[in-house]
Amino acid sequence: MRSLRAVLPLALLAACVAQPPVNPPPFGEAAVIEANRRADTYLRSGDLEGAARQYREAIRLARSVEDAESIATNAINLSIVYQRLGRADDARASLAILLERGQLAYPSERMAQAALRRSVLDLEERRTASANEWLERAATYCGQRGCAVSSAIQNVRGQLALEAGRPDQAAASAKAALSTSRSTGDRAESANALRLLGTISIRTGDAGAAAAYLGEALAIDRELAAPRKIYLDLIALGRASALRGDRGAARSFYERARVVGEADRDADGAAQARALIDALGDNVQARQPAPGPP
Repeated sequence: MRSLRAVLPLALLAACVAQPPVNPPPFGEAAVIEANRRADTYLRSGDLEGAARQYREAIRLARSVEDAESIATNAINLSIVYQRLGRADDARASLAILLERGQLAYPSERMAQAALRRSVLDLEERRTASANEWLERAATYCGQRGCAVSSAIQNVRGQLALEAGRPDQAAASAKAALSTSRSTGDRAESANALRLLGTISIRTGDAGAAAAYLGEALAIDRELAAPRKIYLDLIALGRASALRGDRGAARSFYERARVVGEADRDADGAAQARALIDALGDNVQARQPAPGPP
């Protein structure tokens, strides 16, 4: 729900490099493409600060040629990187480039993505009123016909319902997101919906259903090579195992999550997994998890 690929393909502009056009792009556009390529390289190597630096440079270059699409894409990607760095205020400031609209008109789909990311940031900090407000703005930008983040909007709506203690509404939104994402081939959002359904099942005490949903989510996330999502799946599977009293399975899932977190340079995540492993010695009851961000 901190997936760096949940909203935008991070190599959106860099993909242009793979098939060079017959006529080379203008200098400004080429510079933006190169900044994106470097950002993606830093991101894949786990250097989030380096990725943030290159996204800032890409925004600067895009502004110099008034390329609204590139400004929007890089501002959203920068906010995702800042979120993962734990710099929520900087993430909001990056989104403000779009949401506090200036002279440039940004595409409505990018506005929907930006409003959705703002909702996710607020949800992560339990600012539910603001998260709901920004989510409805995202839905308005997306329009009745839907857009690329329609499934993600439904998933966040489900998370907000779960946060408010309405598991039935949460499940309905998650199932809607799953249906939409499957019809559009959005595998990442399908996994997010399955993870949310697994979380809801844990909350309602159905360990068997939780394991089934989370197993599907894990299979997809492994195919997509999404470390943060794999980590969240494993933690949730551990909690589902603990819920049915299987201490050994819970420990195994938490240990796998710890290894993934350490390999992904997620110190906080690895620490949480270790804490859950240690807690098994005293209490095998599943803690009620908060779902991860999209």
